[in-house]
Amino acid sequence: MSVGKAVRSLLISVRGTLRPLAPASKRTYTAVAEARALLENELEAIRAAGTWKAERVITSKQGPQIRVDGSRGSILNFCANNYLGLSSHPEVVQAGIDALRSYGAGLSSVRFICGTQDIHKNLEQKIAEFHEREDCILYASCFDANAGLFEVLMGPDDAVLSDELNHASIIDGIRLCRARRLRYKHMDLNDLENKLKESQSSRMRLIITDGVFSMDGDVAPLPGICELAEQYGAMVFIDECHATGFLGPRGRGTDELLGVMDRVHIVNSTLGKALGGAAGGYTVGPKPLIDLLRQRSRPYLFSNSLPPPVVGCATRAVELLLASNEIAQSMAAKTTRFRNKMMQAGFTIAGSAHPICPVMLGDARLASLMADDMLKLGIYVIGFSYPVVPKGKARIRVQISAAHTDEDIDRCVEAFIQTGRKHGVVS
Repeated sequence: MSVGKAVRSLLISVRGTLRPLAPASKRTYTAVAEARALLENELEAIRAAGTWKAERVITSKQGPQIRVDGSRGSILNFCANNYLGLSSHPEVVQAGIDALRSYGAGLSSVRFICGTQDIHKNLEQKIAEFHEREDCILYASCFDANAGLFEVLMGPDDAVLSDELNHASIIDGIRLCRARRLRYKHMDLNDLENKLKESQSSRMRLIITDGVFSMDGDVAPLPGICELAEQYGAMVFIDECHATGFLGPRGRGTDELLGVMDRVHIVNSTLGKALGGAAGGYTVGPKPLIDLLRQRSRPYLFSNSLPPPVVGCATRAVELLLASNEIAQSMAAKTTRFRNKMMQAGFTIAGSAHPICPVMLGDARLASLMADDMLKLGIYVIGFSYPVVPKGKARIRVQISAAHTDEDIDRCVEAFIQTGRKHGVVS
């Protein structure tokens, strides 16, 4: 190469190097545009798979009958976690109003700074009494309770043994702890025993299970779990979100239903379902554990206190259940009525004798279409599909409430039959 060509080549290279960069705002815009395109592609894939989750807008209070934007008249609601109908119970609502007036809208603080009122301590005491445990700690949600427990309790020398179908909040909570993690097959006591044998060198072991599994409505085999725990020196934890208030003779939950209240060591549950339905979760168990959670549980230490109206509503809900088991006992007959009539019509209903009654359909798009057609017939239900449930296990999850009448249940069944025939699910 001649000297002249070499110089020209060098000048071109230098000019390219010294060329001003695009403004930062332009580079940022390009990054946002690329991210937007990726997000839109992901959203389109969800729509194409038939798993898009639209949010219907309710224009009334929660209850067995609601009003829905775009629908005429009253709609029968069969998919709320309002198991006892307490979300709009007049005494529960009034208790929230009274707490709002007396204690304000919120605390603007976490509990340990200036966010603990006497009503918080009163509610914790009543929940501990309800579950017959030593103490209770409140959280903003049961998701937070699950996120805040295992990290504090279990260290690197310990092991957790978790049912493979446990709720997402349990899975996320376990991920935060440093303990060894072993997952056993769903409600499989033989596999659980194998995992207990495998983890015998651990300092502490905690068996973790939902009391009731929310997607299928099946009840954990707690007597067998407790027996294995005692045999191998492990503790037992249950999440009771879909049991508290209505399972068991007095509505205490799965452990009462199966006669193992004194053999289950730690219980997490929610105020956001049967107990008024507003918000909040909690842990009940040994007092030293609760005391330690107050010192180290991150969701408790770094989240605002439950608002007084929520505390007031939940307190009245718990008081109603402490005073009488009448509401809780009304659930069984209504659940049996729905399950029997649907199976007689040819539908497959998963789970056992629980108010969660999953109508199994398999196909995600079919579940969504049937739910839309049910709304046109005045019945509010929702199709559940991946990733909420495994692929190929799409269903419409019906939930029976103590507030439903026999006529409401029969009308829901008739709508299912009409819609099922339209889509070839039943003949």
